[in-house]
Amino acid sequence: VQLQASGGGLVQAGASLRVSCTASGRTFSDYAMGWFRQAPGKERELVAAISWSGGSTYYADSVKGRFTISRDNAKNTMYLQMDSLKPEDTAVYYCAAAAANDPIVAVIRGSGLPYWGKGTQVTVSS
Repeated sequence: VQLQASGGGLVQAGASLRVSCTASGRTFSDYAMGWFRQAPGKERELVAAISWSGGSTYYADSVKGRFTISRDNAKNTMYLQMDSLKPEDTAVYYCAAAAANDPIVAVIRGSGLPYWGKGTQVTVSS
């Protein structure tokens, strides 16, 4: 499956932004997916994950209550709605998918995910 992230940009602290990840090539609903981010000089970290059906979600503590992950299987698209953005949210955001039919925990583990999109830059100014 090919993944393409989009929707990043430059916003002020406290603003909202929604990034999208569009998939092609395989049956989108077969894949648990997630959003990761990497800030300059830091390791890549999991932001949020979602099961293939959208019925299960997971959030990093740093974004819980501010970010919402969702997916529209009919549109082959996953979203990350980011509210109350902070300067520390500045990073390149990547979408990723687990192997077909793997559970959400495979995304939460974060290692060995076979599918990654190119990142989209999110910059939050103070």
